[in-house]
Amino acid sequence: MAVHFDLHAPGTWDEAVALMCEYGPDAVPLAGGTDLMIRLERQQIAPRHVVSLAQIPHWNALAVSGDLTLGAGTTYRQLEKTPVLYGKHRALVEAARQVGGVQVRNVATVAGNLCNASPAADSVPPLLVMEAALTLYGPDGARTVPADKFITGPGQVASGAGELLRQIHVPALPDRTSTVFLKAGRRRAMEISIVCVAARLTMTPEGEICQTARIALGSVAPTPIRAREAEKILEGQPLTPALLQEAAKLAVEATEPISDVRASAEYRRYLTGVMVRQALEQCLVQLAEIPA
Repeated sequence: MAVHFDLHAPGTWDEAVALMCEYGPDAVPLAGGTDLMIRLERQQIAPRHVVSLAQIPHWNALAVSGDLTLGAGTTYRQLEKTPVLYGKHRALVEAARQVGGVQVRNVATVAGNLCNASPAADSVPPLLVMEAALTLYGPDGARTVPADKFITGPGQVASGAGELLRQIHVPALPDRTSTVFLKAGRRRAMEISIVCVAARLTMTPEGEICQTARIALGSVAPTPIRAREAEKILEGQPLTPALLQEAAKLAVEATEPISDVRASAEYRRYLTGVMVRQALEQCLVQLAEIPA
């Protein structure tokens, strides 16, 4: 059965918000459309109005100047093709490379992945460990929401009526920082995560003590989560193999996995422990390669 709707192409954020407010629950925003088109095809939704954001100037701008700013239309392919991100922001690039195929990454947006609010969203754990902040724009103007407060449940986000995700901001990461993203699926590419893990370590200038640790997990709870207890035991300590193993155990305790067609809850817990330790070890390998 064909899906019929009116397509709107506003030229400003204010016009887009006005349309979302005017049509309310009958309207959906369109960014890359890789999730929206599937939902339309499967008749999971039947909006009467689709509001495309692609005509808004600079909506897909990507800027790096210490901090990192991604516009709502920034695609995964843009992340892949920005070499400056291969350093401290490597986890975000690694996640981008594992989203679908190249054709999908050419149009799929990071903001759209956030708003889709899947527990298995690959780009979210890297944003969590980098402590990203999201700018929402609505009828009352702009407001900022921490990335770890935005997704409230499967398919649910903390946006109000008429609000759109306009920008993602990652604060400047300190020197001697490394980030890693790991993903396990039933095949090597174009697959939803069974488990995904992002880790970030910032070490003292001498490289002996962990100043900051961040660990985020996907596909093991109703939303992507931070393993905060695991982070705490690493900070202020030399990172011995025994301590990394203990952090991995604490990360497993933070999970609430389910069993589904992709994997059992037990297997997801096992993978979480293995992958958290691997991610932390890879962070240390990266840090060892940074000139003193």
